[in-house]
Amino acid sequence: MHGAITVAQPEIAVIDHRFVQRLRGIGQLGFSHLAFPGATHTRYCHSLGAMQLAGRAFDACFRDDPFDSPAHRTAYRQCVRLAALCHDLGHPPLSHAAEFAMPNLKALGVRAYASDKVAHRLETRASHEDYTVAILTQSSLADVISRNFPFTPQHVAALVSHEVTVEDDFFVHRGFDLRGLLSQLISSDLDVDRLDYLVRDSYFTGARYGQVDVNWLVSNMSRHVDQEGRVALALNRAALYAFDDFMIARFHMFVMVYFHQRSVAYEEMLKRYMNSAACGYHLPSDLGAYLETDDAHLMAHLRASNDPWARRIIEQRPYRVVWEGRGPTEGAELDAHQHTLTSAGFDVIAVPGHGVVYGQRKPGAPHIYVLDGDGDTARAVPVDEATAIFSRYQDERCVARLYVEERDRQAAREVLAGA
Repeated sequence: MHGAITVAQPEIAVIDHRFVQRLRGIGQLGFSHLAFPGATHTRYCHSLGAMQLAGRAFDACFRDDPFDSPAHRTAYRQCVRLAALCHDLGHPPLSHAAEFAMPNLKALGVRAYASDKVAHRLETRASHEDYTVAILTQSSLADVISRNFPFTPQHVAALVSHEVTVEDDFFVHRGFDLRGLLSQLISSDLDVDRLDYLVRDSYFTGARYGQVDVNWLVSNMSRHVDQEGRVALALNRAALYAFDDFMIARFHMFVMVYFHQRSVAYEEMLKRYMNSAACGYHLPSDLGAYLETDDAHLMAHLRASNDPWARRIIEQRPYRVVWEGRGPTEGAELDAHQHTLTSAGFDVIAVPGHGVVYGQRKPGAPHIYVLDGDGDTARAVPVDEATAIFSRYQDERCVARLYVEERDRQAAREVLAGA
């Protein structure tokens, strides 16, 4: 997909680590292979692709080579490549599908975070990003990074999560803090994560909605120093139409692939099993135990269970859609139709899904800018002011669905028709 991926010798030591290799056993799209048979690609190949794009994006942003020495350039480039390679390390089995089975953040005990930034969510469920930070900074992978690179695991984790503290001035060069820009390459509205997975997921599912011009977008990346002195990601205006296409592709892939009715049905059945008293499966907070979890680990557990929800998943007997609504107001109709069916005695699974195009910056992150012109005379405009794509798609688009058992589908439709 990106051609030959060249890796440096120190990077091989990270790629070969068991936590990175674990991603070979984590499907990129969870249950989506049941709707799209070709979608059997893994988080591992996606992570390698993101790493490759991170190197290319870095080269584009710093094409003028503003560094004091080649060693500085190499260190920053390797740091952002490692962050891209490792950004998905914490994903649970079946990717996002099992994330709700994670323990709370306090139990995970991520020491890399600034306590004031995470105090409000210590008792809430940890995310795959929390696990990623813990793996980078508290597992044996941290030792591998420390031995092979002129930066610490903390620096890599800082590009994955804005909540990670950095005590030194590693990211400061010639008086400018580069962390904002390098973090945007990993997570923003124009990051290497999305640039890889949209095209990759489109290819393996056969859906054409994610075909965006990655090469043109990456080659037109640049940087801009904003009024607060922060170094931010920028895009040359020549690639603005490609950016619009990229943003719309994200929305269409959500509607047509990521929120496909069949894969969502399996995710909801897994959630019901995980939340039942009969469930004996829990994602461990111990990183050594977490290393052993992957798709096969979870599926083996489900095969051994006699729980009705587990059996439905294994035997591929999903609940079926009885009603679907699309548009900015369908959530309200979902509640009314659900009440109608439950009052009639049907067991109903209600699923509201929301797709958005507008950007949501992480706290403290700079804007992405669009540049008109070259060099110091270039005019910089925040991307949400440079394109109408955000205002045109500013409303949340709800894709709301109600699911019932296959045997109840016709009767439920008749009840809704008569309501």
